[in-house]
Amino acid sequence: MLLGVIADDFTGASDIANTLAKGLPGQGGLATSQFMGVPTSAASPDIEAGVVSLKSRSMPVGEAIERSLEAFRWLKSQGCRQFVFKYCSTFDSTPEGNIGPVAEALADALDVKGVVACPAFPAMGRTVYQGHLFVNDKLLNESGMQNHPLTPMTDANIRRWLRLQTRSEVGLAATAVVRQGAEALRRSLQGGADRGETLVIVDAVSDEDLISIGRACADAPLLTGGSGIALGLAANFIEKGFAAGGRGRFEGVEGPEAILAGSCSGATRGQVDLHARSHPALNVSVEDVMNGRTTSSELVDFIRTNHGKAPLVYSSGEPEQVAAAQARYGREAVSERLESLFADTARKLVDGGVSRLVVAGGETSGAVAQALDLGALAIGPEVSPGVPVLVSRQKGLALALKSGNFGGVNFFEEALAALAGENRP
Repeated sequence: MLLGVIADDFTGASDIANTLAKGLPGQGGLATSQFMGVPTSAASPDIEAGVVSLKSRSMPVGEAIERSLEAFRWLKSQGCRQFVFKYCSTFDSTPEGNIGPVAEALADALDVKGVVACPAFPAMGRTVYQGHLFVNDKLLNESGMQNHPLTPMTDANIRRWLRLQTRSEVGLAATAVVRQGAEALRRSLQGGADRGETLVIVDAVSDEDLISIGRACADAPLLTGGSGIALGLAANFIEKGFAAGGRGRFEGVEGPEAILAGSCSGATRGQVDLHARSHPALNVSVEDVMNGRTTSSELVDFIRTNHGKAPLVYSSGEPEQVAAAQARYGREAVSERLESLFADTARKLVDGGVSRLVVAGGETSGAVAQALDLGALAIGPEVSPGVPVLVSRQKGLALALKSGNFGGVNFFEEALAALAGENRP
């Protein structure tokens, strides 16, 4: 294994696995597998990039560090030469952590400073300029992320936000430096290291900026960021002759289908609204879940009754509805009950023969993935930017795990078609 990724949630892991497997146009990427949690045995020797999916984004800081270091040690034992700590392109993290503490712990383990921190993903409208994170034309704290139920982002200055979480000052390599090329950026990062800055925010407003960052970090032991930070990393290994490039062919998986949506993001709510107009859809009431009136068996029965019709089960309320439920029952209690419900539903569906599964929402996807014994996941074609087809040969299952804000309005139908191989070239 050449490259190891520690991802703080399951949809983000799929996102960066897709980036590494796809590589640059005309060149291809690395043979990539995604692992749900830290494996207990060695990886296949033909895997060039391994992505370990954790559910550490919402863990207590100490537990997140412990799990991340466990993943790091396993990846290091597989021979990885470079490591990436992957977090969300909207920098989902409270002032208490976990991005800064985990990044510092990994940097300490590798004895490095001047480490890139760049959540940019221009293809999805996430850009970093002068250390500020934008979502399309809005500052992060004006984009809707300020209403996130678990990690509300109230400051777009991620240098300032990250400093709240870290022991050392946080540096900045601004756009003017990035545009001077790889050597100038290397010097800037080394300058940050010399000043004792463990992490350096690096601006990126285009894919070309991310590729330039990748070139500058060809020999860097550690990078941190969103999936975009990996855009140019596969090319480094291919150009050095360590990997051949290319991408395997995906034949598709047929069989019964199900869609589970647990995100309250605006994008997912729009996807749910459109899909529900022409397909069977069941709205899961938070009140009914908290009072025990809705069970996973009811959800499974609804989906089985509607096989072949792209059935959808969702709990995607407006921000005001979510806030009211959290105020009444407690934020963690609501999150845990909904995640448990969707995880149990997914387990019963897969055990009952469902072979195509689409899950919307980072926390929901994490709960579902942990509930299923999937083994190593092969990376198939891209459904939409940041969302690949994942294949568990162990289960005979194809699935798509998407962050709440990802995908176009018709994502659910597009994903089911991609899982069946209908979009292959």
